[in-house]
Amino acid sequence: MGLEDLGDLALHLIISKLDAKDTAILSCVSKRFRVSASDERLWFKFCSDDLELSAPEDPYGNPLPSFKATYQIWREVFIMYPWLLVRRVKRCWNTLKSWMAANFPEAGATLRKGATEAEIKEMEDTLGVKLPLPTKVLYRFCDGQEITSVFSSGSEHGSSLGLVGGYSFYEHIVNVYLLPLSQVIAETKEFVRHLGFSNRSKYIVVAASSTYREKLFFLNCSNAQLYVGTKKLSIDGEMIPCVPSTLINPVHNLHGSHQQDAMLLWLEEHGRRLHSGIIGLREEGGVRSINLFPEIPPLCSTSVTNGVQTRASSVLVPELSDLQQESERYWFSYSIRMRLLPEGCIINGASFGSCQLYWRHWIIRSNDTVMSDVNGEAVIGKYPLLYPDGREFVYESCTPLTSSSGSVEGAFTFVPGRLTDPKGMPFEVKVGLFPLKLPDYVF
Repeated sequence: MGLEDLGDLALHLIISKLDAKDTAILSCVSKRFRVSASDERLWFKFCSDDLELSAPEDPYGNPLPSFKATYQIWREVFIMYPWLLVRRVKRCWNTLKSWMAANFPEAGATLRKGATEAEIKEMEDTLGVKLPLPTKVLYRFCDGQEITSVFSSGSEHGSSLGLVGGYSFYEHIVNVYLLPLSQVIAETKEFVRHLGFSNRSKYIVVAASSTYREKLFFLNCSNAQLYVGTKKLSIDGEMIPCVPSTLINPVHNLHGSHQQDAMLLWLEEHGRRLHSGIIGLREEGGVRSINLFPEIPPLCSTSVTNGVQTRASSVLVPELSDLQQESERYWFSYSIRMRLLPEGCIINGASFGSCQLYWRHWIIRSNDTVMSDVNGEAVIGKYPLLYPDGREFVYESCTPLTSSSGSVEGAFTFVPGRLTDPKGMPFEVKVGLFPLKLPDYVF
């Protein structure tokens, strides 16, 4: 018995085990096979599995009459790229866009449509570079963020909508955007002109902070690594790699399916951190932004003492780090969040409706060496008064280390009630040890 002798159900079950390419080949064998291989249920599955599409639409979001037509057009549009790479990049952008749609739609609205091959070639020709293949596909799906008003005019409007996000401490505010190709050209030319790099440099600026303009990310188009500038960037071009070099495979040809460069790995990791809750949104003064201080263990420590909860974590501040400076080689910012739990302040079984911070004690280590042992009143000049309303008091500070690894631990002294009307003896609230460490991925 041959395939032609099978019933429709049996034939459908066999075809459903094939991939899209084999299904298309089978449709050329006979009219009956062509009819069976055109079943919309099959092509819906291919579109769903390969491209995570739930509706028939082309790469630009335009509706199409069928899932079969959808799959064909997607393959035609990206015919010059390995299909497995296209699928991987599509998943990467789906991950980022789905998180923003659910949590940060105002930032999602800044994402531009994909760049054309002509626009990519114009950028390459203008800057004299050849983009690594995965980066080209990333830009084919999304040409960065719409940031003209923020970067061109210096306006602060919309400056918190960076896809990469950032952090703040004191007056140092960082929020990083993914640049569109037009801005890549402009920023790279500015970088070459002002920082004294050769016009033959293979570095291009792909991301930058809208608020602290000295924070710049560079893609090396030769080795496919992503770098971020340090404090010495403008002096001698000092940079820190943003992705483990062992993971990068800077393949430029169109063969094979395992090409991966730092840009793709970086954005995939960023999407993973957002979806897993490692990082999230911060709202301050009615302005929301992606905040890079980790929110969950092990990078964030959590402790509860007498009803007072503290959470603490850190981020590397590459733009202030100086790898040639012995005493201030790596700078880290740390974020401390404290709140009074709903049961209130518990002292010897008694519950109080408030407590107020009076004193702090910090021990900061570089590796195992104590770099700083601080005792003093208040935090950043404030004596936060906590109530059991769920609100966190947040403050950020910073510290330099001589090495790429260290830690912070300490305690706060609180009084039940308030400082002007204490309801009992002072008590100590622990801040669990949290790491200061050069991460594998730098954002």
